[in-house]
Amino acid sequence: MILNYRALLVASLLLATPLLHAKGPEDALAKQVDNLPYGDARSAAMVKLSADILALPPSVAKVNVADKLAFKSIDGDPGMPALQAVADTLSKALADTPLPAKKDVPPAPYFNLAKLVRYEHLQTTLADPLYVKAAAALAQNDADIEKIDFTLKDLKGKKVTLSALRGKTVLINFWNTSCGACNQEMIDLNLINQHLATHGLVILSIDAEQAPMSNLMLVNDFITKKEPPYTPIVLQDPDSKVTKMFHAEGAIPRTYVLGPDGKLVGVGLGMRTQHQFLVMIVASGVKQ
Repeated sequence: MILNYRALLVASLLLATPLLHAKGPEDALAKQVDNLPYGDARSAAMVKLSADILALPPSVAKVNVADKLAFKSIDGDPGMPALQAVADTLSKALADTPLPAKKDVPPAPYFNLAKLVRYEHLQTTLADPLYVKAAAALAQNDADIEKIDFTLKDLKGKKVTLSALRGKTVLINFWNTSCGACNQEMIDLNLINQHLATHGLVILSIDAEQAPMSNLMLVNDFITKKEPPYTPIVLQDPDSKVTKMFHAEGAIPRTYVLGPDGKLVGVGLGMRTQHQFLVMIVASGVKQ
């Protein structure tokens, strides 16, 4: 059963390309989604785009642009009202134009809606069996993650084993040197580590370069040149084994927070803000 759910998730990534190239108003809205601003203007822009997409007539093209907005919405912290507007728009688009499964796999829009509901704590009224299947696959995936153990080496060759950290809150962040959003997150993670490392928090920054160990010098050079110095533990995953265990390949930045008992208490898909990191960490029992 577990293998089947994992297969669903892998196959969904392969089906993540647009189902139909849109022309007309959908194209114009898709370009606006590509250029979503960050900062204070992001929330209002997402709400307006949600309303504009919702006003389109039912079509696969409408589902595609609503799905694109859902995929882009997870970066940053636009707030619950904006995220709920995005989820409502994708829910309505899928309700009006259900998509067929391919080889029994729910298409990507069902998974993206399920991710918003599960990880951003939103609501949906969509009862489509393919949505239900996608949501169940995510739940099974998270249950599998709680069973994962691994041993990786830090930049000095010291081994770090996840199970040996039981009793502490562990924040696992997947990143690489060429990911701008990852580097922005590292600023906040560094500050959080400096304040909460003595409160039972361990941050593991796993390099997801998907490169051979020969790139240890590249990563080490990148980290040592950071100013101020980066204090969380940086681990190498040269064969991408751990990255694949967490289904984080090609999907960074990505963050998982495990409580002292090893239970998964938070998942961050896309770039997280300092506030979003702290919400997950506090949910594990760490006191600020």
